[in-house]
Amino acid sequence: MRNKDCRFLFLSTFYDLQNRPNMELSTFQKELNDNNPFDFSALKAVFLNCTLKKSPENSHTAGLISMSEGIMRANGVATEVIRPVDHQIAFGVYPDMTELGWDRDDWPAIQDKVMEADILILGSPIWLGEKSSIASLVIERLYGYSGKMNNKGQYAYYGKAGGCLITGNEDGIKHCAMNILYSLQHLGYVIPPQADAGWIGEAGPGPSYLDKNSGGPENDFTNRNTTFMTWNLMHLAQMLKQSGIPAYGNQRDAWDNRSNKDHPNPEYR
Repeated sequence: MRNKDCRFLFLSTFYDLQNRPNMELSTFQKELNDNNPFDFSALKAVFLNCTLKKSPENSHTAGLISMSEGIMRANGVATEVIRPVDHQIAFGVYPDMTELGWDRDDWPAIQDKVMEADILILGSPIWLGEKSSIASLVIERLYGYSGKMNNKGQYAYYGKAGGCLITGNEDGIKHCAMNILYSLQHLGYVIPPQADAGWIGEAGPGPSYLDKNSGGPENDFTNRNTTFMTWNLMHLAQMLKQSGIPAYGNQRDAWDNRSNKDHPNPEYR
């Protein structure tokens, strides 16, 4: 990783740590942590908070992320939360857009963090019923790396688990989650059961997740789904770390180098 990239990521993480909400886990959530018979200490997780708010501005999505992160950290998972909006990320679908004429692109350093992690969680607010523009940018940049291969000859994201967290004060959790989770699995991530959670208030203008008397942090449905998502991600990531996805029938080189090409793909497609 380049020195300037390390510095930008360090500052982003520093600001996030200084301003991150500290969500108190419930008694039952703590009991699950205390009685956990599984060892997740070899796992790493990266949360990309696709808020539109630069640090150190308060982010409601960060509040929900902190609950999931708190569970992971209590169970030995190394975690990092990054706000892409804090960085100068170029538009495009290539690993490093400075190679295509952009003066600066902070994405490669973030991509390194993503590739080091066993778990990726995208957090996004809802705007006009959709994930944020930052979330779209992040998915495009993740896509730019999806043609790379791992050491088994599979696409690079094989063997990693993905999920998402959504906040807003209008309907749209499931719509945003469908889009994000589809995108992650298309890139190669494995999606566990119930890999999304979120909170929305009443329709129309109103308090957001961390606002006083919003009811968000106390919402049992949101807390349950966030807890299930987090544990399912840890379980699946541990399974994948131990055995991965078998490298048979899914290797790009084997397909490209097959001797019998019954249906060649015309170059003009």
